Amino acid sequence: MIDITFLGTSGAIPTRSRNHTSILLKSNTENILVDCGEGTQRQFRFARISPQKITRLLITHWHGDHVLGIPGLLQTLSFNDYFKVLKIYGPKGIKEQIKAVLVAFPMYKNIKIEIKEVLGKFLETEDFYIEAHPLTHGKVPTNAYIFVEKGKRRIDKKKLKKSRLPPGPLLKKLKEGKNITYKNKKYLAKNLTNKEDDKKISFVFDTVMNKKIVPFVKNSDLLISEATYDSSLSNLAKEHQHLTAGQAAEIAKKSSSKKLILVHYSDRYEKDPTPLLKEAKKIFKNSLLAKDLDKIKV
Repeated sequence: MIDITFLGTSGAIPTRSRNHTSILLKSNTENILVDCGEGTQRQFRFARISPQKITRLLITHWHGDHVLGIPGLLQTLSFNDYFKVLKIYGPKGIKEQIKAVLVAFPMYKNIKIEIKEVLGKFLETEDFYIEAHPLTHGKVPTNAYIFVEKGKRRIDKKKLKKSRLPPGPLLKKLKEGKNITYKNKKYLAKNLTNKEDDKKISFVFDTVMNKKIVPFVKNSDLLISEATYDSSLSNLAKEHQHLTAGQAAEIAKKSSSKKLILVHYSDRYEKDPTPLLKEAKKIFKNSLLAKDLDKIKV
């Protein structure tokens, strides 16, 4: 099970009810923060989640509404004796930018930080993998990300009981998808186990529309996409290199994603965001509009 907490859903300007962009993804083994807009550490408190749990930080690009919360977050971790290694990933240039933050805002107590500039599949474990894909957002290097939780292979208890196989190393091999031989009889893993489907979460923030996004987010269980404007402001969206709600919905539809959640929408929709949702739903029915502190399970 993957838990998503929307810590911040506003665009470049925060509002009374919506903070700058930041989303927390919690899996069985990780707590991954995607972007860290101004005020993110306070949003953790409102969400009743300890920032000490963060294992990794994915940065989409170096614009203030996506990164101004980093100095404060690092200070908080420092004051609370963060004992893990904070692993930070981002597009080209991120190393120098984070180093500059550390010089400008010395920590009370240094914590261990690893910084990597990434593209393609940059991290894989037994449980998940993460990939980065370049987007176009002016002259600022920008990444989209996918997080894929690998489906587990589980033993069918009823079939196992009938097989009369003993517990131990043989069952471990079955879980790994390997066929086994016991008392001169061969047992096929596919006959005694069930393979869960992978779960794919995609993050597409500030960018203009381009055809390469669709194959990258293909078959997402959840696509989280910016929708800064509605289509009546498509010229403004193009000028500022952002997506409209309709374009986000087109990506969801063409990529055969299961669900679309719109974020990073402009403060101009604070009183009435329904035009964004209506526009998206016309193209892709399973569209939702996120609000700060919303939570969803995937």
